[in-house]
Amino acid sequence: MTDHPTLDLGPQTRVIARLAEGVTDDQLADGTPCPDYAVRNLLGHLLGLSIAFRDAGRKELGPTTDTSPEAALPDIGPGWREELPKILAELAEAWRDPAAWTGETRAGGVPLSGAEAGAVAVDELVIHGWDLARATGQEYTPDPAALQLSYGLLLAAAQDPSRGGGIFGPVVPVPDDGPLLDRVIGLSGRDPEWTP
Repeated sequence: MTDHPTLDLGPQTRVIARLAEGVTDDQLADGTPCPDYAVRNLLGHLLGLSIAFRDAGRKELGPTTDTSPEAALPDIGPGWREELPKILAELAEAWRDPAAWTGETRAGGVPLSGAEAGAVAVDELVIHGWDLARATGQEYTPDPAALQLSYGLLLAAAQDPSRGGGIFGPVVPVPDDGPLLDRVIGLSGRDPEWTP
């Protein structure tokens, strides 16, 4: 999991920003494919991980990169509609610097190489973009390069016996000839057929 090409996160962060813009206030309490997360918690998680991986890319290590995502149930504040697109843009900008993909960094309190951190950031955006789209009834077309990177990362994790079959949870079987997005979602431990 150490040899990942650099990737422009901009196309995928813009997909997330558009999805977030489409969320209505009355959807914030709705369920998502993430157990224990309502839409508002998923948006809070996206905000938190965007800050953490922005700072990981910048190598600005501290509370934002050292706090486990499990530390508290994420949530959003009243200014989230302005804050999330801004942080997503900053995340993409941080990873446009080739230095972000080199050396060592941290996210969620976990030491990672720059390349690993970049790949995990992309994967988080791809998977949680699907979660958000599915929970709010929106169309979802992830950035093709981000989707391909996510597939490689999740497939390697699923085939690693020390991981117990996946990063997010047990793999959900999807036919080998199924759409790439469905295969990625299955590898993430989600059912591609999930509906609210």
